[in-house]
Amino acid sequence: MPANNKKQVEKKELTAEEKKQNAQKLVDDLMAKSQAAFEQLRYYSQEQVDKICQAMALAAEEHHMDLAVDAANETGRGIAEDKAIKNIYASEYIWNNIRHDKTVGIIEDNDEDQTITIADPLGIIAGIVPVTNPTSTTIFKSIISAKTRNTIIFSFHRQAMKSSIKTAKILQEAAEKAGAPKNMIQWLPESSRENTTALLQHPNTATILATGGPSLVKAAYSSGNPALGVGPGNGPAYIEKTANIERSVYDIVLSKTFDNGMICATENSVVVDEEIYDKVKEEFQKWNCYFLKPNEIDKFTDGFIDPDRHQVRGPIAGRSANAIADMCGIKVPDNTKVIIAEYEGVGDKYPLSAEKLSPVLTMYKATSHENAFDICAQLLHYGGEGHTAAIHTLDDDLATKYGLEMRASRIIVNSPSGIGGIGNIYNNMTPSLTLGTGSYGSNSISHNVTDWDLLNIKTIAKRRENRQWVKIPPKVYFQRNSLKELQDIPNIDRAFIVTGPGMSKRGYVQRVIDQLRQRQNNTAFLVFDDVEEDPSTHTVEKGVAMMNDFKPDTIIALGGGSPMDAAKAMWMFYEHPETSWYGVMQKYLDIRKRAYQIKKPTKSQLIGIPTTSGTGSEVTPFAVITDSETHVKYPLADYALTPNIAIVDSQFVETVPATTTAWTGLDVLCHATESYVSVMATDYTRGWSLQTIKGVMENLPKSVQGDKLARRKMHDFSTMAGMAFGQAFLGINHSLAHKMGGAFGLPHGLLIAIAMPQVIRFNAKRPQKLALWPHYETYHATKDYADIARFIGLKGNTDEELAETYAKKVIELAHQCGVKLSLKDNGVKREDFDKAVDDLARLAYEDQCTTTNPVEPLVSQLKELLERCYDGTGVEEN
Repeated sequence: MPANNKKQVEKKELTAEEKKQNAQKLVDDLMAKSQAAFEQLRYYSQEQVDKICQAMALAAEEHHMDLAVDAANETGRGIAEDKAIKNIYASEYIWNNIRHDKTVGIIEDNDEDQTITIADPLGIIAGIVPVTNPTSTTIFKSIISAKTRNTIIFSFHRQAMKSSIKTAKILQEAAEKAGAPKNMIQWLPESSRENTTALLQHPNTATILATGGPSLVKAAYSSGNPALGVGPGNGPAYIEKTANIERSVYDIVLSKTFDNGMICATENSVVVDEEIYDKVKEEFQKWNCYFLKPNEIDKFTDGFIDPDRHQVRGPIAGRSANAIADMCGIKVPDNTKVIIAEYEGVGDKYPLSAEKLSPVLTMYKATSHENAFDICAQLLHYGGEGHTAAIHTLDDDLATKYGLEMRASRIIVNSPSGIGGIGNIYNNMTPSLTLGTGSYGSNSISHNVTDWDLLNIKTIAKRRENRQWVKIPPKVYFQRNSLKELQDIPNIDRAFIVTGPGMSKRGYVQRVIDQLRQRQNNTAFLVFDDVEEDPSTHTVEKGVAMMNDFKPDTIIALGGGSPMDAAKAMWMFYEHPETSWYGVMQKYLDIRKRAYQIKKPTKSQLIGIPTTSGTGSEVTPFAVITDSETHVKYPLADYALTPNIAIVDSQFVETVPATTTAWTGLDVLCHATESYVSVMATDYTRGWSLQTIKGVMENLPKSVQGDKLARRKMHDFSTMAGMAFGQAFLGINHSLAHKMGGAFGLPHGLLIAIAMPQVIRFNAKRPQKLALWPHYETYHATKDYADIARFIGLKGNTDEELAETYAKKVIELAHQCGVKLSLKDNGVKREDFDKAVDDLARLAYEDQCTTTNPVEPLVSQLKELLERCYDGTGVEEN
């Protein structure tokens, strides 16, 4: 037929938009099939899943050799025998590692923590497979996807399509025979940028398993879908002067020649100490490694490195040493295993310092450990950060230091880096063919990817109560004249007595000294009697300095709350000088979980001897210290501050002035009341609280009048209240009093009394903000106040009436004891109050006691309470 009569049929070139549309249609169809398979697979049992995985592993092992040969022939890269080993590794080692993993449904039921952990599949996985390890990567990703009940759609490298598809078909056929749904494993039939992009960006893609070149991994991470990718490896191997040279070189040659160095964890450069450099070079030569002559390096570089990408040229990767030499125009012996360039410098100006993916090495001479570390760090920075670094040494400490300093996720010690990096052959790392590089390499993970990475982990968290306990001093002596116990308490050889000047003037300190002198041993003692009414940080620091000189084994706190608190703080700093004021003053929600932990004392004991009936500090883990600079009171709290022994001897309170007795007694009442309504109150603490409230109501007026029996009982009730609030803690009554005390200089007990009726009424109203504490199941402060009222015999028809009756009873008791319940009636000027009130409200909110109040207060509400305290609203009608 004449040429001019022939019809020339030309294939129409598709536009970019048409290619994109076709790709989307293709992927949509695959996704629909995969979703249908997933809807079946997600309901499989663990036994069904494991049966499928077992069948896939066995099928991969059966075909390990023919798949390896196919991959080597198709790609023209690597060594078939080594690919066969990788195929076995991807089936045998991977399956053995994950065989017993629980990946279906409930995987843990923790009765102690009251949590149930559930494994759920992700969905449809997009699997990217590289040309370097096509069949083994397909096996690996298929098995871990099936183990986790995920379906997978592969995008294979265009140079390895046939061998990869054959692998996927073998696995899918084996899986189906074992009961897997059809289309559990699928693949893009053609390799194109459009197809891969459509797969990566598809809205039904649950996550992407990306193994490939930097551009492909970047595309995965920028797809808009979750991705698990890897980064390039430019791993160095440092042969340190103590290394076993023969073994080190053997490992490196093994690693570089295994599949022609295409495992991304394989060594790319060797850094050798100058002391052994010649021996190492000689050992490499014994293994037929060819060292490039200086005049061959530039020519070799031109053929080996793409100058635009600063990476190994595409056709080079995975070729043999001889083939690479021919491609670069260099003549090497036929038996050459590895080509080595002796090198200096790292970076674009030194092209061979890049990742090589072939049996080619650069070799550097190091003048010291520091110099070697620096070269290795530079090599990692030049295209290999986060991946793998190796070291050969007999110095374990140096290997650890190397691991600490290298920005690599895998540190391989005395092993071939390539085979060591994939894990579980030369070490106990997780076996994997997808190796994360962490944030160093712009990855989301830094470990070897495994089945666990393809699971959604759900947690059923049942409500639990925080662990409760009662922690008080091991011994509490509470009879009159129990001070004599000092004669027999063991381990007192050097006693440091912390007290105030009033205790010395009244002769109380001498009573303690007299008892110490009755001991059978010759007990040394030193008195610190400079504690002021509100102990300050400066006073504590002064006392600690004296303790450090005296070195006591016993600290005796004698006095009211101030000496007790000061002694606790001194004890803390004496035991642990590194303790920080900044740390111990911080607020916390749970004393057992506080950010700053106070260490337990080890070299001394603390004995608390109260001389007022108020604070209960002799049995509590609390102390209040005033900042000498800001004059703000800070409550310290830690069980390490709990005294070892309490001596509650009523002889010390028999002559306390009436006014002080009234203030401290009302403080005792507040301790008992706040601990009863606290969110941390328990049945253990409420008994102490109720008995104390009843006892205070019956005995405080008589105690104020000087009745000795009443004072003895109040002394005991003070300690009982301390035992209660030492476990249940307090509330905003104390938060307000702490801050008002720092601002206006009034006695603590007086301020407690002023705030008490205001706080009771505030807490007894249904709250605007709810208190947070697992043990506190619902708001019940109104009922708690009502229960107190009932217990002490008050009358009322409802809980609300009884709570108000209790508030009025507190007011009546205070007035009966001669206490005025407003700030203005106790000398605070209005202008001074107005200047301070906003700061006081904020500071009260920040106070440690606020966290266990039954109502979560707002700062504005605390300000309103302060205003009511100033005027005595509803309490002191003028």
